[in-house]
Amino acid sequence: MELKKELIQLNNTYTTKKEAIRAAGQLLVQDGAVDAEYVEGMIEREGIVSTYMGNFVAIPHGTDESKKHVNHTAISFVQVPKGVNFSDDGKEEKLAMAIFGIAGVGDDHLDLLSKIAVYCSDVANVVRLGDAKTAEEVIDMLKEVEA
Repeated sequence: MELKKELIQLNNTYTTKKEAIRAAGQLLVQDGAVDAEYVEGMIEREGIVSTYMGNFVAIPHGTDESKKHVNHTAISFVQVPKGVNFSDDGKEEKLAMAIFGIAGVGDDHLDLLSKIAVYCSDVANVVRLGDAKTAEEVIDMLKEVEA
């Protein structure tokens, strides 16, 4: 599965993680991958368990209950160069610069999640994603995951 140019937003600034999650979700809605209700499921999931993965990466996705609002598997990418704090308590800063919105039919997204996790386990790769100037650059970087 390839990331589509229309599902990539670069150079964003958000003051809250909810804003960033909504942006990632809205891209999925615009693609037709999910209904608007899925975005609320993404916000709800964040309230249950943080989708912050470390290394400046967050991977928001919906709850099991919200899966009924997924039309097809898709991934969105929202770049926040200055980062947005995904901390729950505000004590420990958990800045996310790379936010991947995931919508999966069945277990389709699990393979995708593991590929992103492997790629982003190297913080140098996340820095490259944070510095990308075009959607094509992001797509090319993530193609490396397929290899």
